[in-house]
Amino acid sequence: MLRFAPSPTGDMHIENLRVAIFNYMVAKQRDVNFIVRIEDTDKERNITGKDTEIMEILEKFALPHDSVMHQSENLHLHQTLAIRLLEEKKAFVCTCKDTESSEMYREHCSTMGAAELAKLKEEKTPFVIRIKKPDTAILIHDLIKGDIETKPNEVDAFVILREDSTPTDIFAGACDDMISGISLVIQGEEYLSRTPKQEHIKRLLGYDQETAYVHLPSLLDTDEAHTVKWFFEQGFIPDAIANYLIALGNQTPQEIFTMPEALEWFDLTKLSNSPVKFDIERLRFINCEHLKMIDDKRLSALFGFADEAIGKLAKVYLEEEAGTINELEAKIRPIFKPKDFSVEWGEQMKQISDVIFDAPMINTYEAFESYIIEKTGLSGENLSKPLRYLLTGTGHGPELSDIYPYIKSYILEVAS
Repeated sequence: MLRFAPSPTGDMHIENLRVAIFNYMVAKQRDVNFIVRIEDTDKERNITGKDTEIMEILEKFALPHDSVMHQSENLHLHQTLAIRLLEEKKAFVCTCKDTESSEMYREHCSTMGAAELAKLKEEKTPFVIRIKKPDTAILIHDLIKGDIETKPNEVDAFVILREDSTPTDIFAGACDDMISGISLVIQGEEYLSRTPKQEHIKRLLGYDQETAYVHLPSLLDTDEAHTVKWFFEQGFIPDAIANYLIALGNQTPQEIFTMPEALEWFDLTKLSNSPVKFDIERLRFINCEHLKMIDDKRLSALFGFADEAIGKLAKVYLEEEAGTINELEAKIRPIFKPKDFSVEWGEQMKQISDVIFDAPMINTYEAFESYIIEKTGLSGENLSKPLRYLLTGTGHGPELSDIYPYIKSYILEVAS
């Protein structure tokens, strides 16, 4: 079983999405369950509605889950397991003021066990529960990095239960992985220092099922602004984002693919062990290619139409100047906006507009242009410039002959 364990403390970052995609894909390949666990034990940092937002993002990327839970649902179980470790002398009570320090407890608290717990509660003395340091090395099997050994003195007696009796995220995560039977943990490289601690917790709780790990190397040139929401706002689509994230640090049989196609050849163990550069221009190219793959009518719906012709018009611009939905919209919208006849070439634009409103339906651009020339007497730049502004709202772009077939049905709206 595999899991994706996001925290509802902010917008989902692009690296978190990469973790979700890989967990889903490997679960699908292994035909095991993929679960989502919302890690909401840090009440002060939780943001209302972020859990729902996380699930909506997973839905947009077509990452169905077998079950979803909030970590807080297991609060009583976490507390019970912490007290069990205390009773078994595998953990101890700590009343030091600096409860997060790993050094302050040594002389004062390391011998305080379950016997002192009742008294502290009765006296309302603040305390935390710390797990005892390991006696032997902890071995982690990472499918990318290989075996990683952590010496006993590299793991401190860290807190597992806070003063408010809530579990720390390290302890809650280890317990939940154990309870759910997670066999492979795929997570970011920044969690590598936590992994030995979680293995230490499971070992002291008597859990003997081996857990394999993959700590994905970092993505370079990303920052806090690179959230999934930000990429959507920039006009990138889910299929393209997933394509790019799967390809990063990976050898793929083709450059452009869908996730179902990737499931046929994706091999987690062949991912690069080095940090990979996030190249937004490469993503833009991939996004453009995926937009070209969208059904014409569906593509037109992005701009408020349900017309194959407008989808084909959008693809003309994809071949020329646009790579995102936003860039496409910046090209398509001006075509259908009311034109300003007070600007340069406005007089000629008005001439052409008047002719168009009295013209019959003309099927080809060549015949359309000839009709305009005949009725207005315009030629050269006096024709080409105002005609382009009138039909596209801008002074540059694809050939008008490439655009006209797709706007001719809307010509009265375009030329007004």
